[in-house]
Amino acid sequence: MPIQKMVNSNFHVKVYVQYVESESRPDSNYFFFSYKVQIVNRGSSSAQLMSRHWIITDSLGETEEVRGAGVVGLQPKISAGQTFEYESVCPLSTSSGCMRGFYQMVSDAGEQFDIEIPEFYLIAPLALH
Repeated sequence: MPIQKMVNSNFHVKVYVQYVESESRPDSNYFFFSYKVQIVNRGSSSAQLMSRHWIITDSLGETEEVRGAGVVGLQPKISAGQTFEYESVCPLSTSSGCMRGFYQMVSDAGEQFDIEIPEFYLIAPLALH
């Protein structure tokens, strides 16, 4: 089930997470997750995703912040009514954790604004036992 939250009147973010057992090495404290993000522009004008800011926290409370231009090498312009999707990965040193953050956007009128990425959880099945 996706994590959903209205981030403002124009943009809606959904995140789908999957534990990748074949890439994980629990005996070495390496847990690999993939996630797919959908950004839906429900507004009447476009905006370009310029950068991202992720806050990644493992189950021990260790936090890492990741900032960078665009997502997966792109700075997509998301037109009114359009959905932009991308996939990425996150390795953790614990079997569970969470991610949250922001996308920094620029409207066609040149206004800068942020879209909140709602917190979502990374949980390996073995963490539930």
